[in-house]
Amino acid sequence: MSFDAVEVIVAKRDGHRLSDAQIDWVIDAYTRGEVADEQMSALNMAILLNGMDRAEIARWTAAMIASGERMSFSHLSRPTADKHSTGGVGDKITLPLAPLVAVFDVAVPQLSGRGLGHTGGTLDKLESIPGWRAALSNDEMMRQLEDVGAVICQAGSGLAPADRKLYALRDVTGTVEAIPLIASSIMSKKIAEGTGALVLDVKVGSGAFMKDLDRASELARTMVDLGTDAGVRTVALLTDMSTPLGLTAGNALEVRESVEVLAGGGPADVVELTLALAREMLDAAGRPDADPAAALADGRAMDAWNRMIEAQGGDPRAELPWARETDVVVAESDGVLETLDAYAVGIAAWRLGAGRARKEDPVQAGAGVVLHARPGDTVRAGEPILTLHTDTPERFGRAREALEGGVVVAPAGTDVAVRPLVLGRID
Repeated sequence: MSFDAVEVIVAKRDGHRLSDAQIDWVIDAYTRGEVADEQMSALNMAILLNGMDRAEIARWTAAMIASGERMSFSHLSRPTADKHSTGGVGDKITLPLAPLVAVFDVAVPQLSGRGLGHTGGTLDKLESIPGWRAALSNDEMMRQLEDVGAVICQAGSGLAPADRKLYALRDVTGTVEAIPLIASSIMSKKIAEGTGALVLDVKVGSGAFMKDLDRASELARTMVDLGTDAGVRTVALLTDMSTPLGLTAGNALEVRESVEVLAGGGPADVVELTLALAREMLDAAGRPDADPAAALADGRAMDAWNRMIEAQGGDPRAELPWARETDVVVAESDGVLETLDAYAVGIAAWRLGAGRARKEDPVQAGAGVVLHARPGDTVRAGEPILTLHTDTPERFGRAREALEGGVVVAPAGTDVAVRPLVLGRID
């Protein structure tokens, strides 16, 4: 059945629900180039303003999945579980999480991306490891899942190609925030990937895509419903991103911190969230009695990490890059660190070279920010709060500008309220 793009736009503009046939047609026609970018931009804006109901979002997601190939892990000897984070600052959780879950005979097919703007990309982090490669064929990925149990690699171009076009369009037309479009973008790829269970880490706060808890909860509920309707066991955790996760933001810096976690150490918040997500993934995959904390403590998770990195050509024991230049941000007065804003730190890391403004931009493996204190900590005048890392010291000025107002020291004795890391759970 063929439609006219304008009639579909007008229907949603006027607040009507789109029929299954309209949705199927418009996604297919846009993927093939029959519907122009300006027409899809208008439809995206109508969706942002007027929303979609559960059935519409499910059909939109299904149409995006149908635009490409679907993977299947049914031939593997173990169940599969995946995790997706909506992105934040210092969010390196995928790195220790994938091998940790694999310890318990669960396959983790983690198809990841590169960073854009102030949020870091998992592939950028891992590419700081000498020799490691992100691009694997489907056969290589399947073999590694069977042999090692975990793989972190880039998604193939065949999964939900409609999403690639829509994602780029949303970014330049002010429609990124539309929850139906966010949810369908994430879930079309995850459902097409073929995992049996999915745990969503929906970030909330200044450094996250969603700034307030109500909007984040709506997004989480929408995605859980999409996964459930598609037969994927799906659960979401709502987690805080008002302050950076861990003590590092930047590629090689975050890999080092992840290895510390795998060695049984690392920052308490990174360990807490890694274990919380691991327990959810293991439960969803039918391993409710597994003890991931024990696997961090006894070295099994580290062994799985080493095998995963080596399987993709990397040397897990090689020295990671360090930036050539550093600059220390110190406390200007005695007191209590009241605010360390995640967004400000993320922009600073980006300006230092850890991130990119355009897809084709290079990143510096050693660039980023190291945190020496967290909200609630006592600080003394002249003591370091942050250390900035980059190969290009002319970047320090702009990075410091990004931090203005994002680092606040309150008078000694101030009671600083620190939000819990896990804010809620939706299933």
